[in-house]
Amino acid sequence: MPDGGAFRNLSYKSVAGNTELCSGAPQLHLAPCSIRPTRKGRKKKFKSLVVSLITTVTVLLSVSFILLVWMLRKKLKQKPKERAQSPIAGEKFERIPYHALSKGTDGFSEAKLLGSGRYGTVYKCLLDNEDKPLAVKVFNLRQSGSSKSFEVECEAMRRIRHRCLIKIITCCSSFDLQGQEFKALVFEFMPNGSLDVWLHPKFQKSTTRNTLSLDQRLDIASDIIASVEYLHDSCQPPVIHCDLKPSNILLAEDMSARVGDFGISKFLPENASKRMLNASSTTGIRGSIGYVAPEYGEGSAITSAGDIYSLGILLLEIFTGRSPTDDMLRDSLGLHKYTKDALPDKAMEIVDSTIWLHEEPMDNITRSRVQECLISVFRLGLSCS
Repeated sequence: MPDGGAFRNLSYKSVAGNTELCSGAPQLHLAPCSIRPTRKGRKKKFKSLVVSLITTVTVLLSVSFILLVWMLRKKLKQKPKERAQSPIAGEKFERIPYHALSKGTDGFSEAKLLGSGRYGTVYKCLLDNEDKPLAVKVFNLRQSGSSKSFEVECEAMRRIRHRCLIKIITCCSSFDLQGQEFKALVFEFMPNGSLDVWLHPKFQKSTTRNTLSLDQRLDIASDIIASVEYLHDSCQPPVIHCDLKPSNILLAEDMSARVGDFGISKFLPENASKRMLNASSTTGIRGSIGYVAPEYGEGSAITSAGDIYSLGILLLEIFTGRSPTDDMLRDSLGLHKYTKDALPDKAMEIVDSTIWLHEEPMDNITRSRVQECLISVFRLGLSCS
């Protein structure tokens, strides 16, 4: 019985004998109303809701599981195919096994040899199912310092990225067939070899096909300068190359330059140049004879100034065609003094004569402009060195 509204003033007489009624009003003397049916209804509704939710979640999980299995199976089917098409992982630096490099270089045969340096030998390599060749630098682990060089170069290549720097593809740290430790780096292949080959061709006759024009030399110099600026000013931390020389400058198919070989490079803490200039070096001379900064021979620590000196000598060599270790540059007559003594009047006399193989006969105005250009380049090289 409700206890409100018209039922508020009901008396026992109005409901007497109705045994099935219940009420909470004491004056009606009816049995109290039980709340069990209401609780049971709520419980039933709650149970229905739980069952519905469990059913929905189960269905969703089942569908998700089926989709996941389908996607994994599809991916696993595609993975072997992708690896067959391109075993080079590129940006992920996935390591290539020893046997793949050995096969790609015909067992590291002399026919595939591209060059050799202090810590390793470079081979031309063509991996299975690859159209473009690669360059593989195999480290001579018997040479003291080669393992450290491998680590330094890996770290440098991991940190730096610039269009004028040689691009690393991947690496290999494994064991050869004899169980000996094997370490190698895989780079993009530069079809036109090193700058050294073009500046100092081993052919008896120089032609336009094995020498560089003035325009090409200017472009190459610009690329090298851009790479050094990037290493010193844009890398965090700054990188000191320590071995800028023609054999470490590689030329792409379009004759653009790439700086390579970071085996003895050094990471320089920011804002440490002045402090390090006054510190003594315990690592010995870093660099190659003729290109290494003179202060390194006196025990000075590695700084960006050392790279700038090497860059200056390199610029002078590019446009004079003379190596700093040339036989004619003996005693006190180094490449720097040889160039300085010729400026400005004899700039056209010291320039690499093979440049003129690429030039048409010049009138006085053109010759004067070329001379001004060469003088500017020579002065830049002198300023750096």
